Amino acid sequence: MANFVSWNCRGIKNKFSDLKDIINSHQPSIIALQETYLKPEDTISLKHYNLLHKNGIGNRISGGVALLISNSFPSSPLTLSTSLQAIAVQIHTHSLITVCSLYLPPNTPVDQVSLNNIISQLPEPFIILGDMNGHSPLWGNPDTNTRGLQIEKLLNDHNLCLLNNDESTYFHEPTRTFHSVDLAICTPSLLPYLSLQVDNDLHNSDHFPLIISDCRRQNSIIHSILRYNFKTADWYKFSSFAKITKEMVSNNSIDTAVENVTAVLIAAADCSIPKSSNTFKKQRKVWWNSDCREAKKKQRKAWTRFCRSPTTANLVCYKQAKAISRRIQRRSKRESWKNILVASAPQYPTKNYGKE
Repeated sequence: MANFVSWNCRGIKNKFSDLKDIINSHQPSIIALQETYLKPEDTISLKHYNLLHKNGIGNRISGGVALLISNSFPSSPLTLSTSLQAIAVQIHTHSLITVCSLYLPPNTPVDQVSLNNIISQLPEPFIILGDMNGHSPLWGNPDTNTRGLQIEKLLNDHNLCLLNNDESTYFHEPTRTFHSVDLAICTPSLLPYLSLQVDNDLHNSDHFPLIISDCRRQNSIIHSILRYNFKTADWYKFSSFAKITKEMVSNNSIDTAVENVTAVLIAAADCSIPKSSNTFKKQRKVWWNSDCREAKKKQRKAWTRFCRSPTTANLVCYKQAKAISRRIQRRSKRESWKNILVASAPQYPTKNYGKE
């Protein structure tokens, strides 16, 4: 099970089905997204996840970053004072950790001071995930660009660690070439516990998702701990049971007083707040059928064939399979929606207007 996923989705609204596939496959506690193409007023509804997003710069819909945070874990958003496309949250999985989603557009100059400013605002330990459009042999590119030199300096100046290996994360279709521009950067204390792998499916983007796993969360017991469901709590009952008296704290040491008060609050919570297990809940696609499954299978086969032999003919076959799969999924969604409307429509009795 992955702790974190980072993905440049190239528009989140038309990638909902792919996003659900990623969630079902990797079960992340946080998904860092780049190039979401969302407006400030846009909202995304995804079961069991909360959305934080920051739109791109300018009036045109472009860029943008977001964090999809599992509501199975306590979290708190951070306010970053920066002009960069960055957003961050603190989440408690195995321990408290800061996660930042960062997008640095390729043709927008970024000064080193702004990058340093981001680092200074992130509470440690932290991990930065995003598409930074930097080229460097340090993470698998044959060349180096200005952005790559900036990121190298950032790593060196702040003693940060790079999780990437030499795997490519981006497919440039016009030149049929692969590059590494999506990075995962963390503080040294996290390095022994985190590992990164690159998904082998583009999921209809041109960037592969980064899958970051935390070895401290491989134990299934951690993922099945019962948690209080505060939304269904009986607070009147809780207040009637949570009676804290003066005798609990007076004439006792601080440690004893804290233990007494904590025991009363926990006992009251157990009586008045239902619990739910922290088990993973799959994202459903009610419209998904055998036609969609078969078309998706053919698309993956075409992609595998192109990766093995990146010729123009194989690229054309892949694009055709991708277009067919998209068309079948759209048709299935329309038919499913029509069936839902028909099933939910009120049934009125028919009258016989003929002559008696």
